[in-house]
Amino acid sequence: MTSELLTERQGAVLILTISDPETRNTLSEAVITAGIEALGTAEADDELRAIVLRGAGAHFCAGGNLQGLMARRQAGVAAQTRQLELLHQWIEALRACPKPVIAAIEGAAAGAGFSLALACDLIVAADTARFVLSHARLGLTPDAGATWQLARALPRNAVQQIVWLAEPVSAAQLHGWGVVQVVCPGGQATAEALRLADRLAAMAPNAVAGGKELVNAASGNSLNAQLAAERDQFLLSLFHANGGEGLAAFVAKRAPRFE
Repeated sequence: MTSELLTERQGAVLILTISDPETRNTLSEAVITAGIEALGTAEADDELRAIVLRGAGAHFCAGGNLQGLMARRQAGVAAQTRQLELLHQWIEALRACPKPVIAAIEGAAAGAGFSLALACDLIVAADTARFVLSHARLGLTPDAGATWQLARALPRNAVQQIVWLAEPVSAAQLHGWGVVQVVCPGGQATAEALRLADRLAAMAPNAVAGGKELVNAASGNSLNAQLAAERDQFLLSLFHANGGEGLAAFVAKRAPRFE
């Protein structure tokens, strides 16, 4: 049975579940394609304010299916290139999605599964979760943006150790480095991620999207360019209806009602 992506709506939150517990939720073309489509649908839905990405059962995602990888190796470079480019489209879609995306991690986030978690905006992980770029054990190198994400969060030597030695890193260690935002007891990652998603869903969606756009652009911008981007985003948010509502609610000492 190939893995599939299950979707569930819970209020203003969309839950995406990678499902194939027997293989620790390895990735298939069907999952990747559905993931890209789900993000496009979510972006167009004004009632949807946040997304949680999780795995079925005891694990988040073990990355690529090795049987499929071996088959594509037999088929030739074009088959694997197509799969990689599709996966990388999903990574780019996660980064570009204006709605906040939260990864809920139980068990293993390995290989491209680790990369998927890193592409999300926030990571909630069980204290028993383990993260590993396992490629080196197979004579391979990382994919799906893992090195790009980690190199922006960690010292170069720490990233090199993770890439070369392919040893699991704990949720606590990644939390100490700022890569994981919330560590919770085992079995509680989805519940904690949903609590965080509900908080984000209550905020002004235009401001959340604008903040994500600014953060994504910051590492590639000069100070002058980032100041200009912040000016433009601030003016957009100030003169948006939600900006007026937020200011009025603060003055009236009541909770804002954002649209």
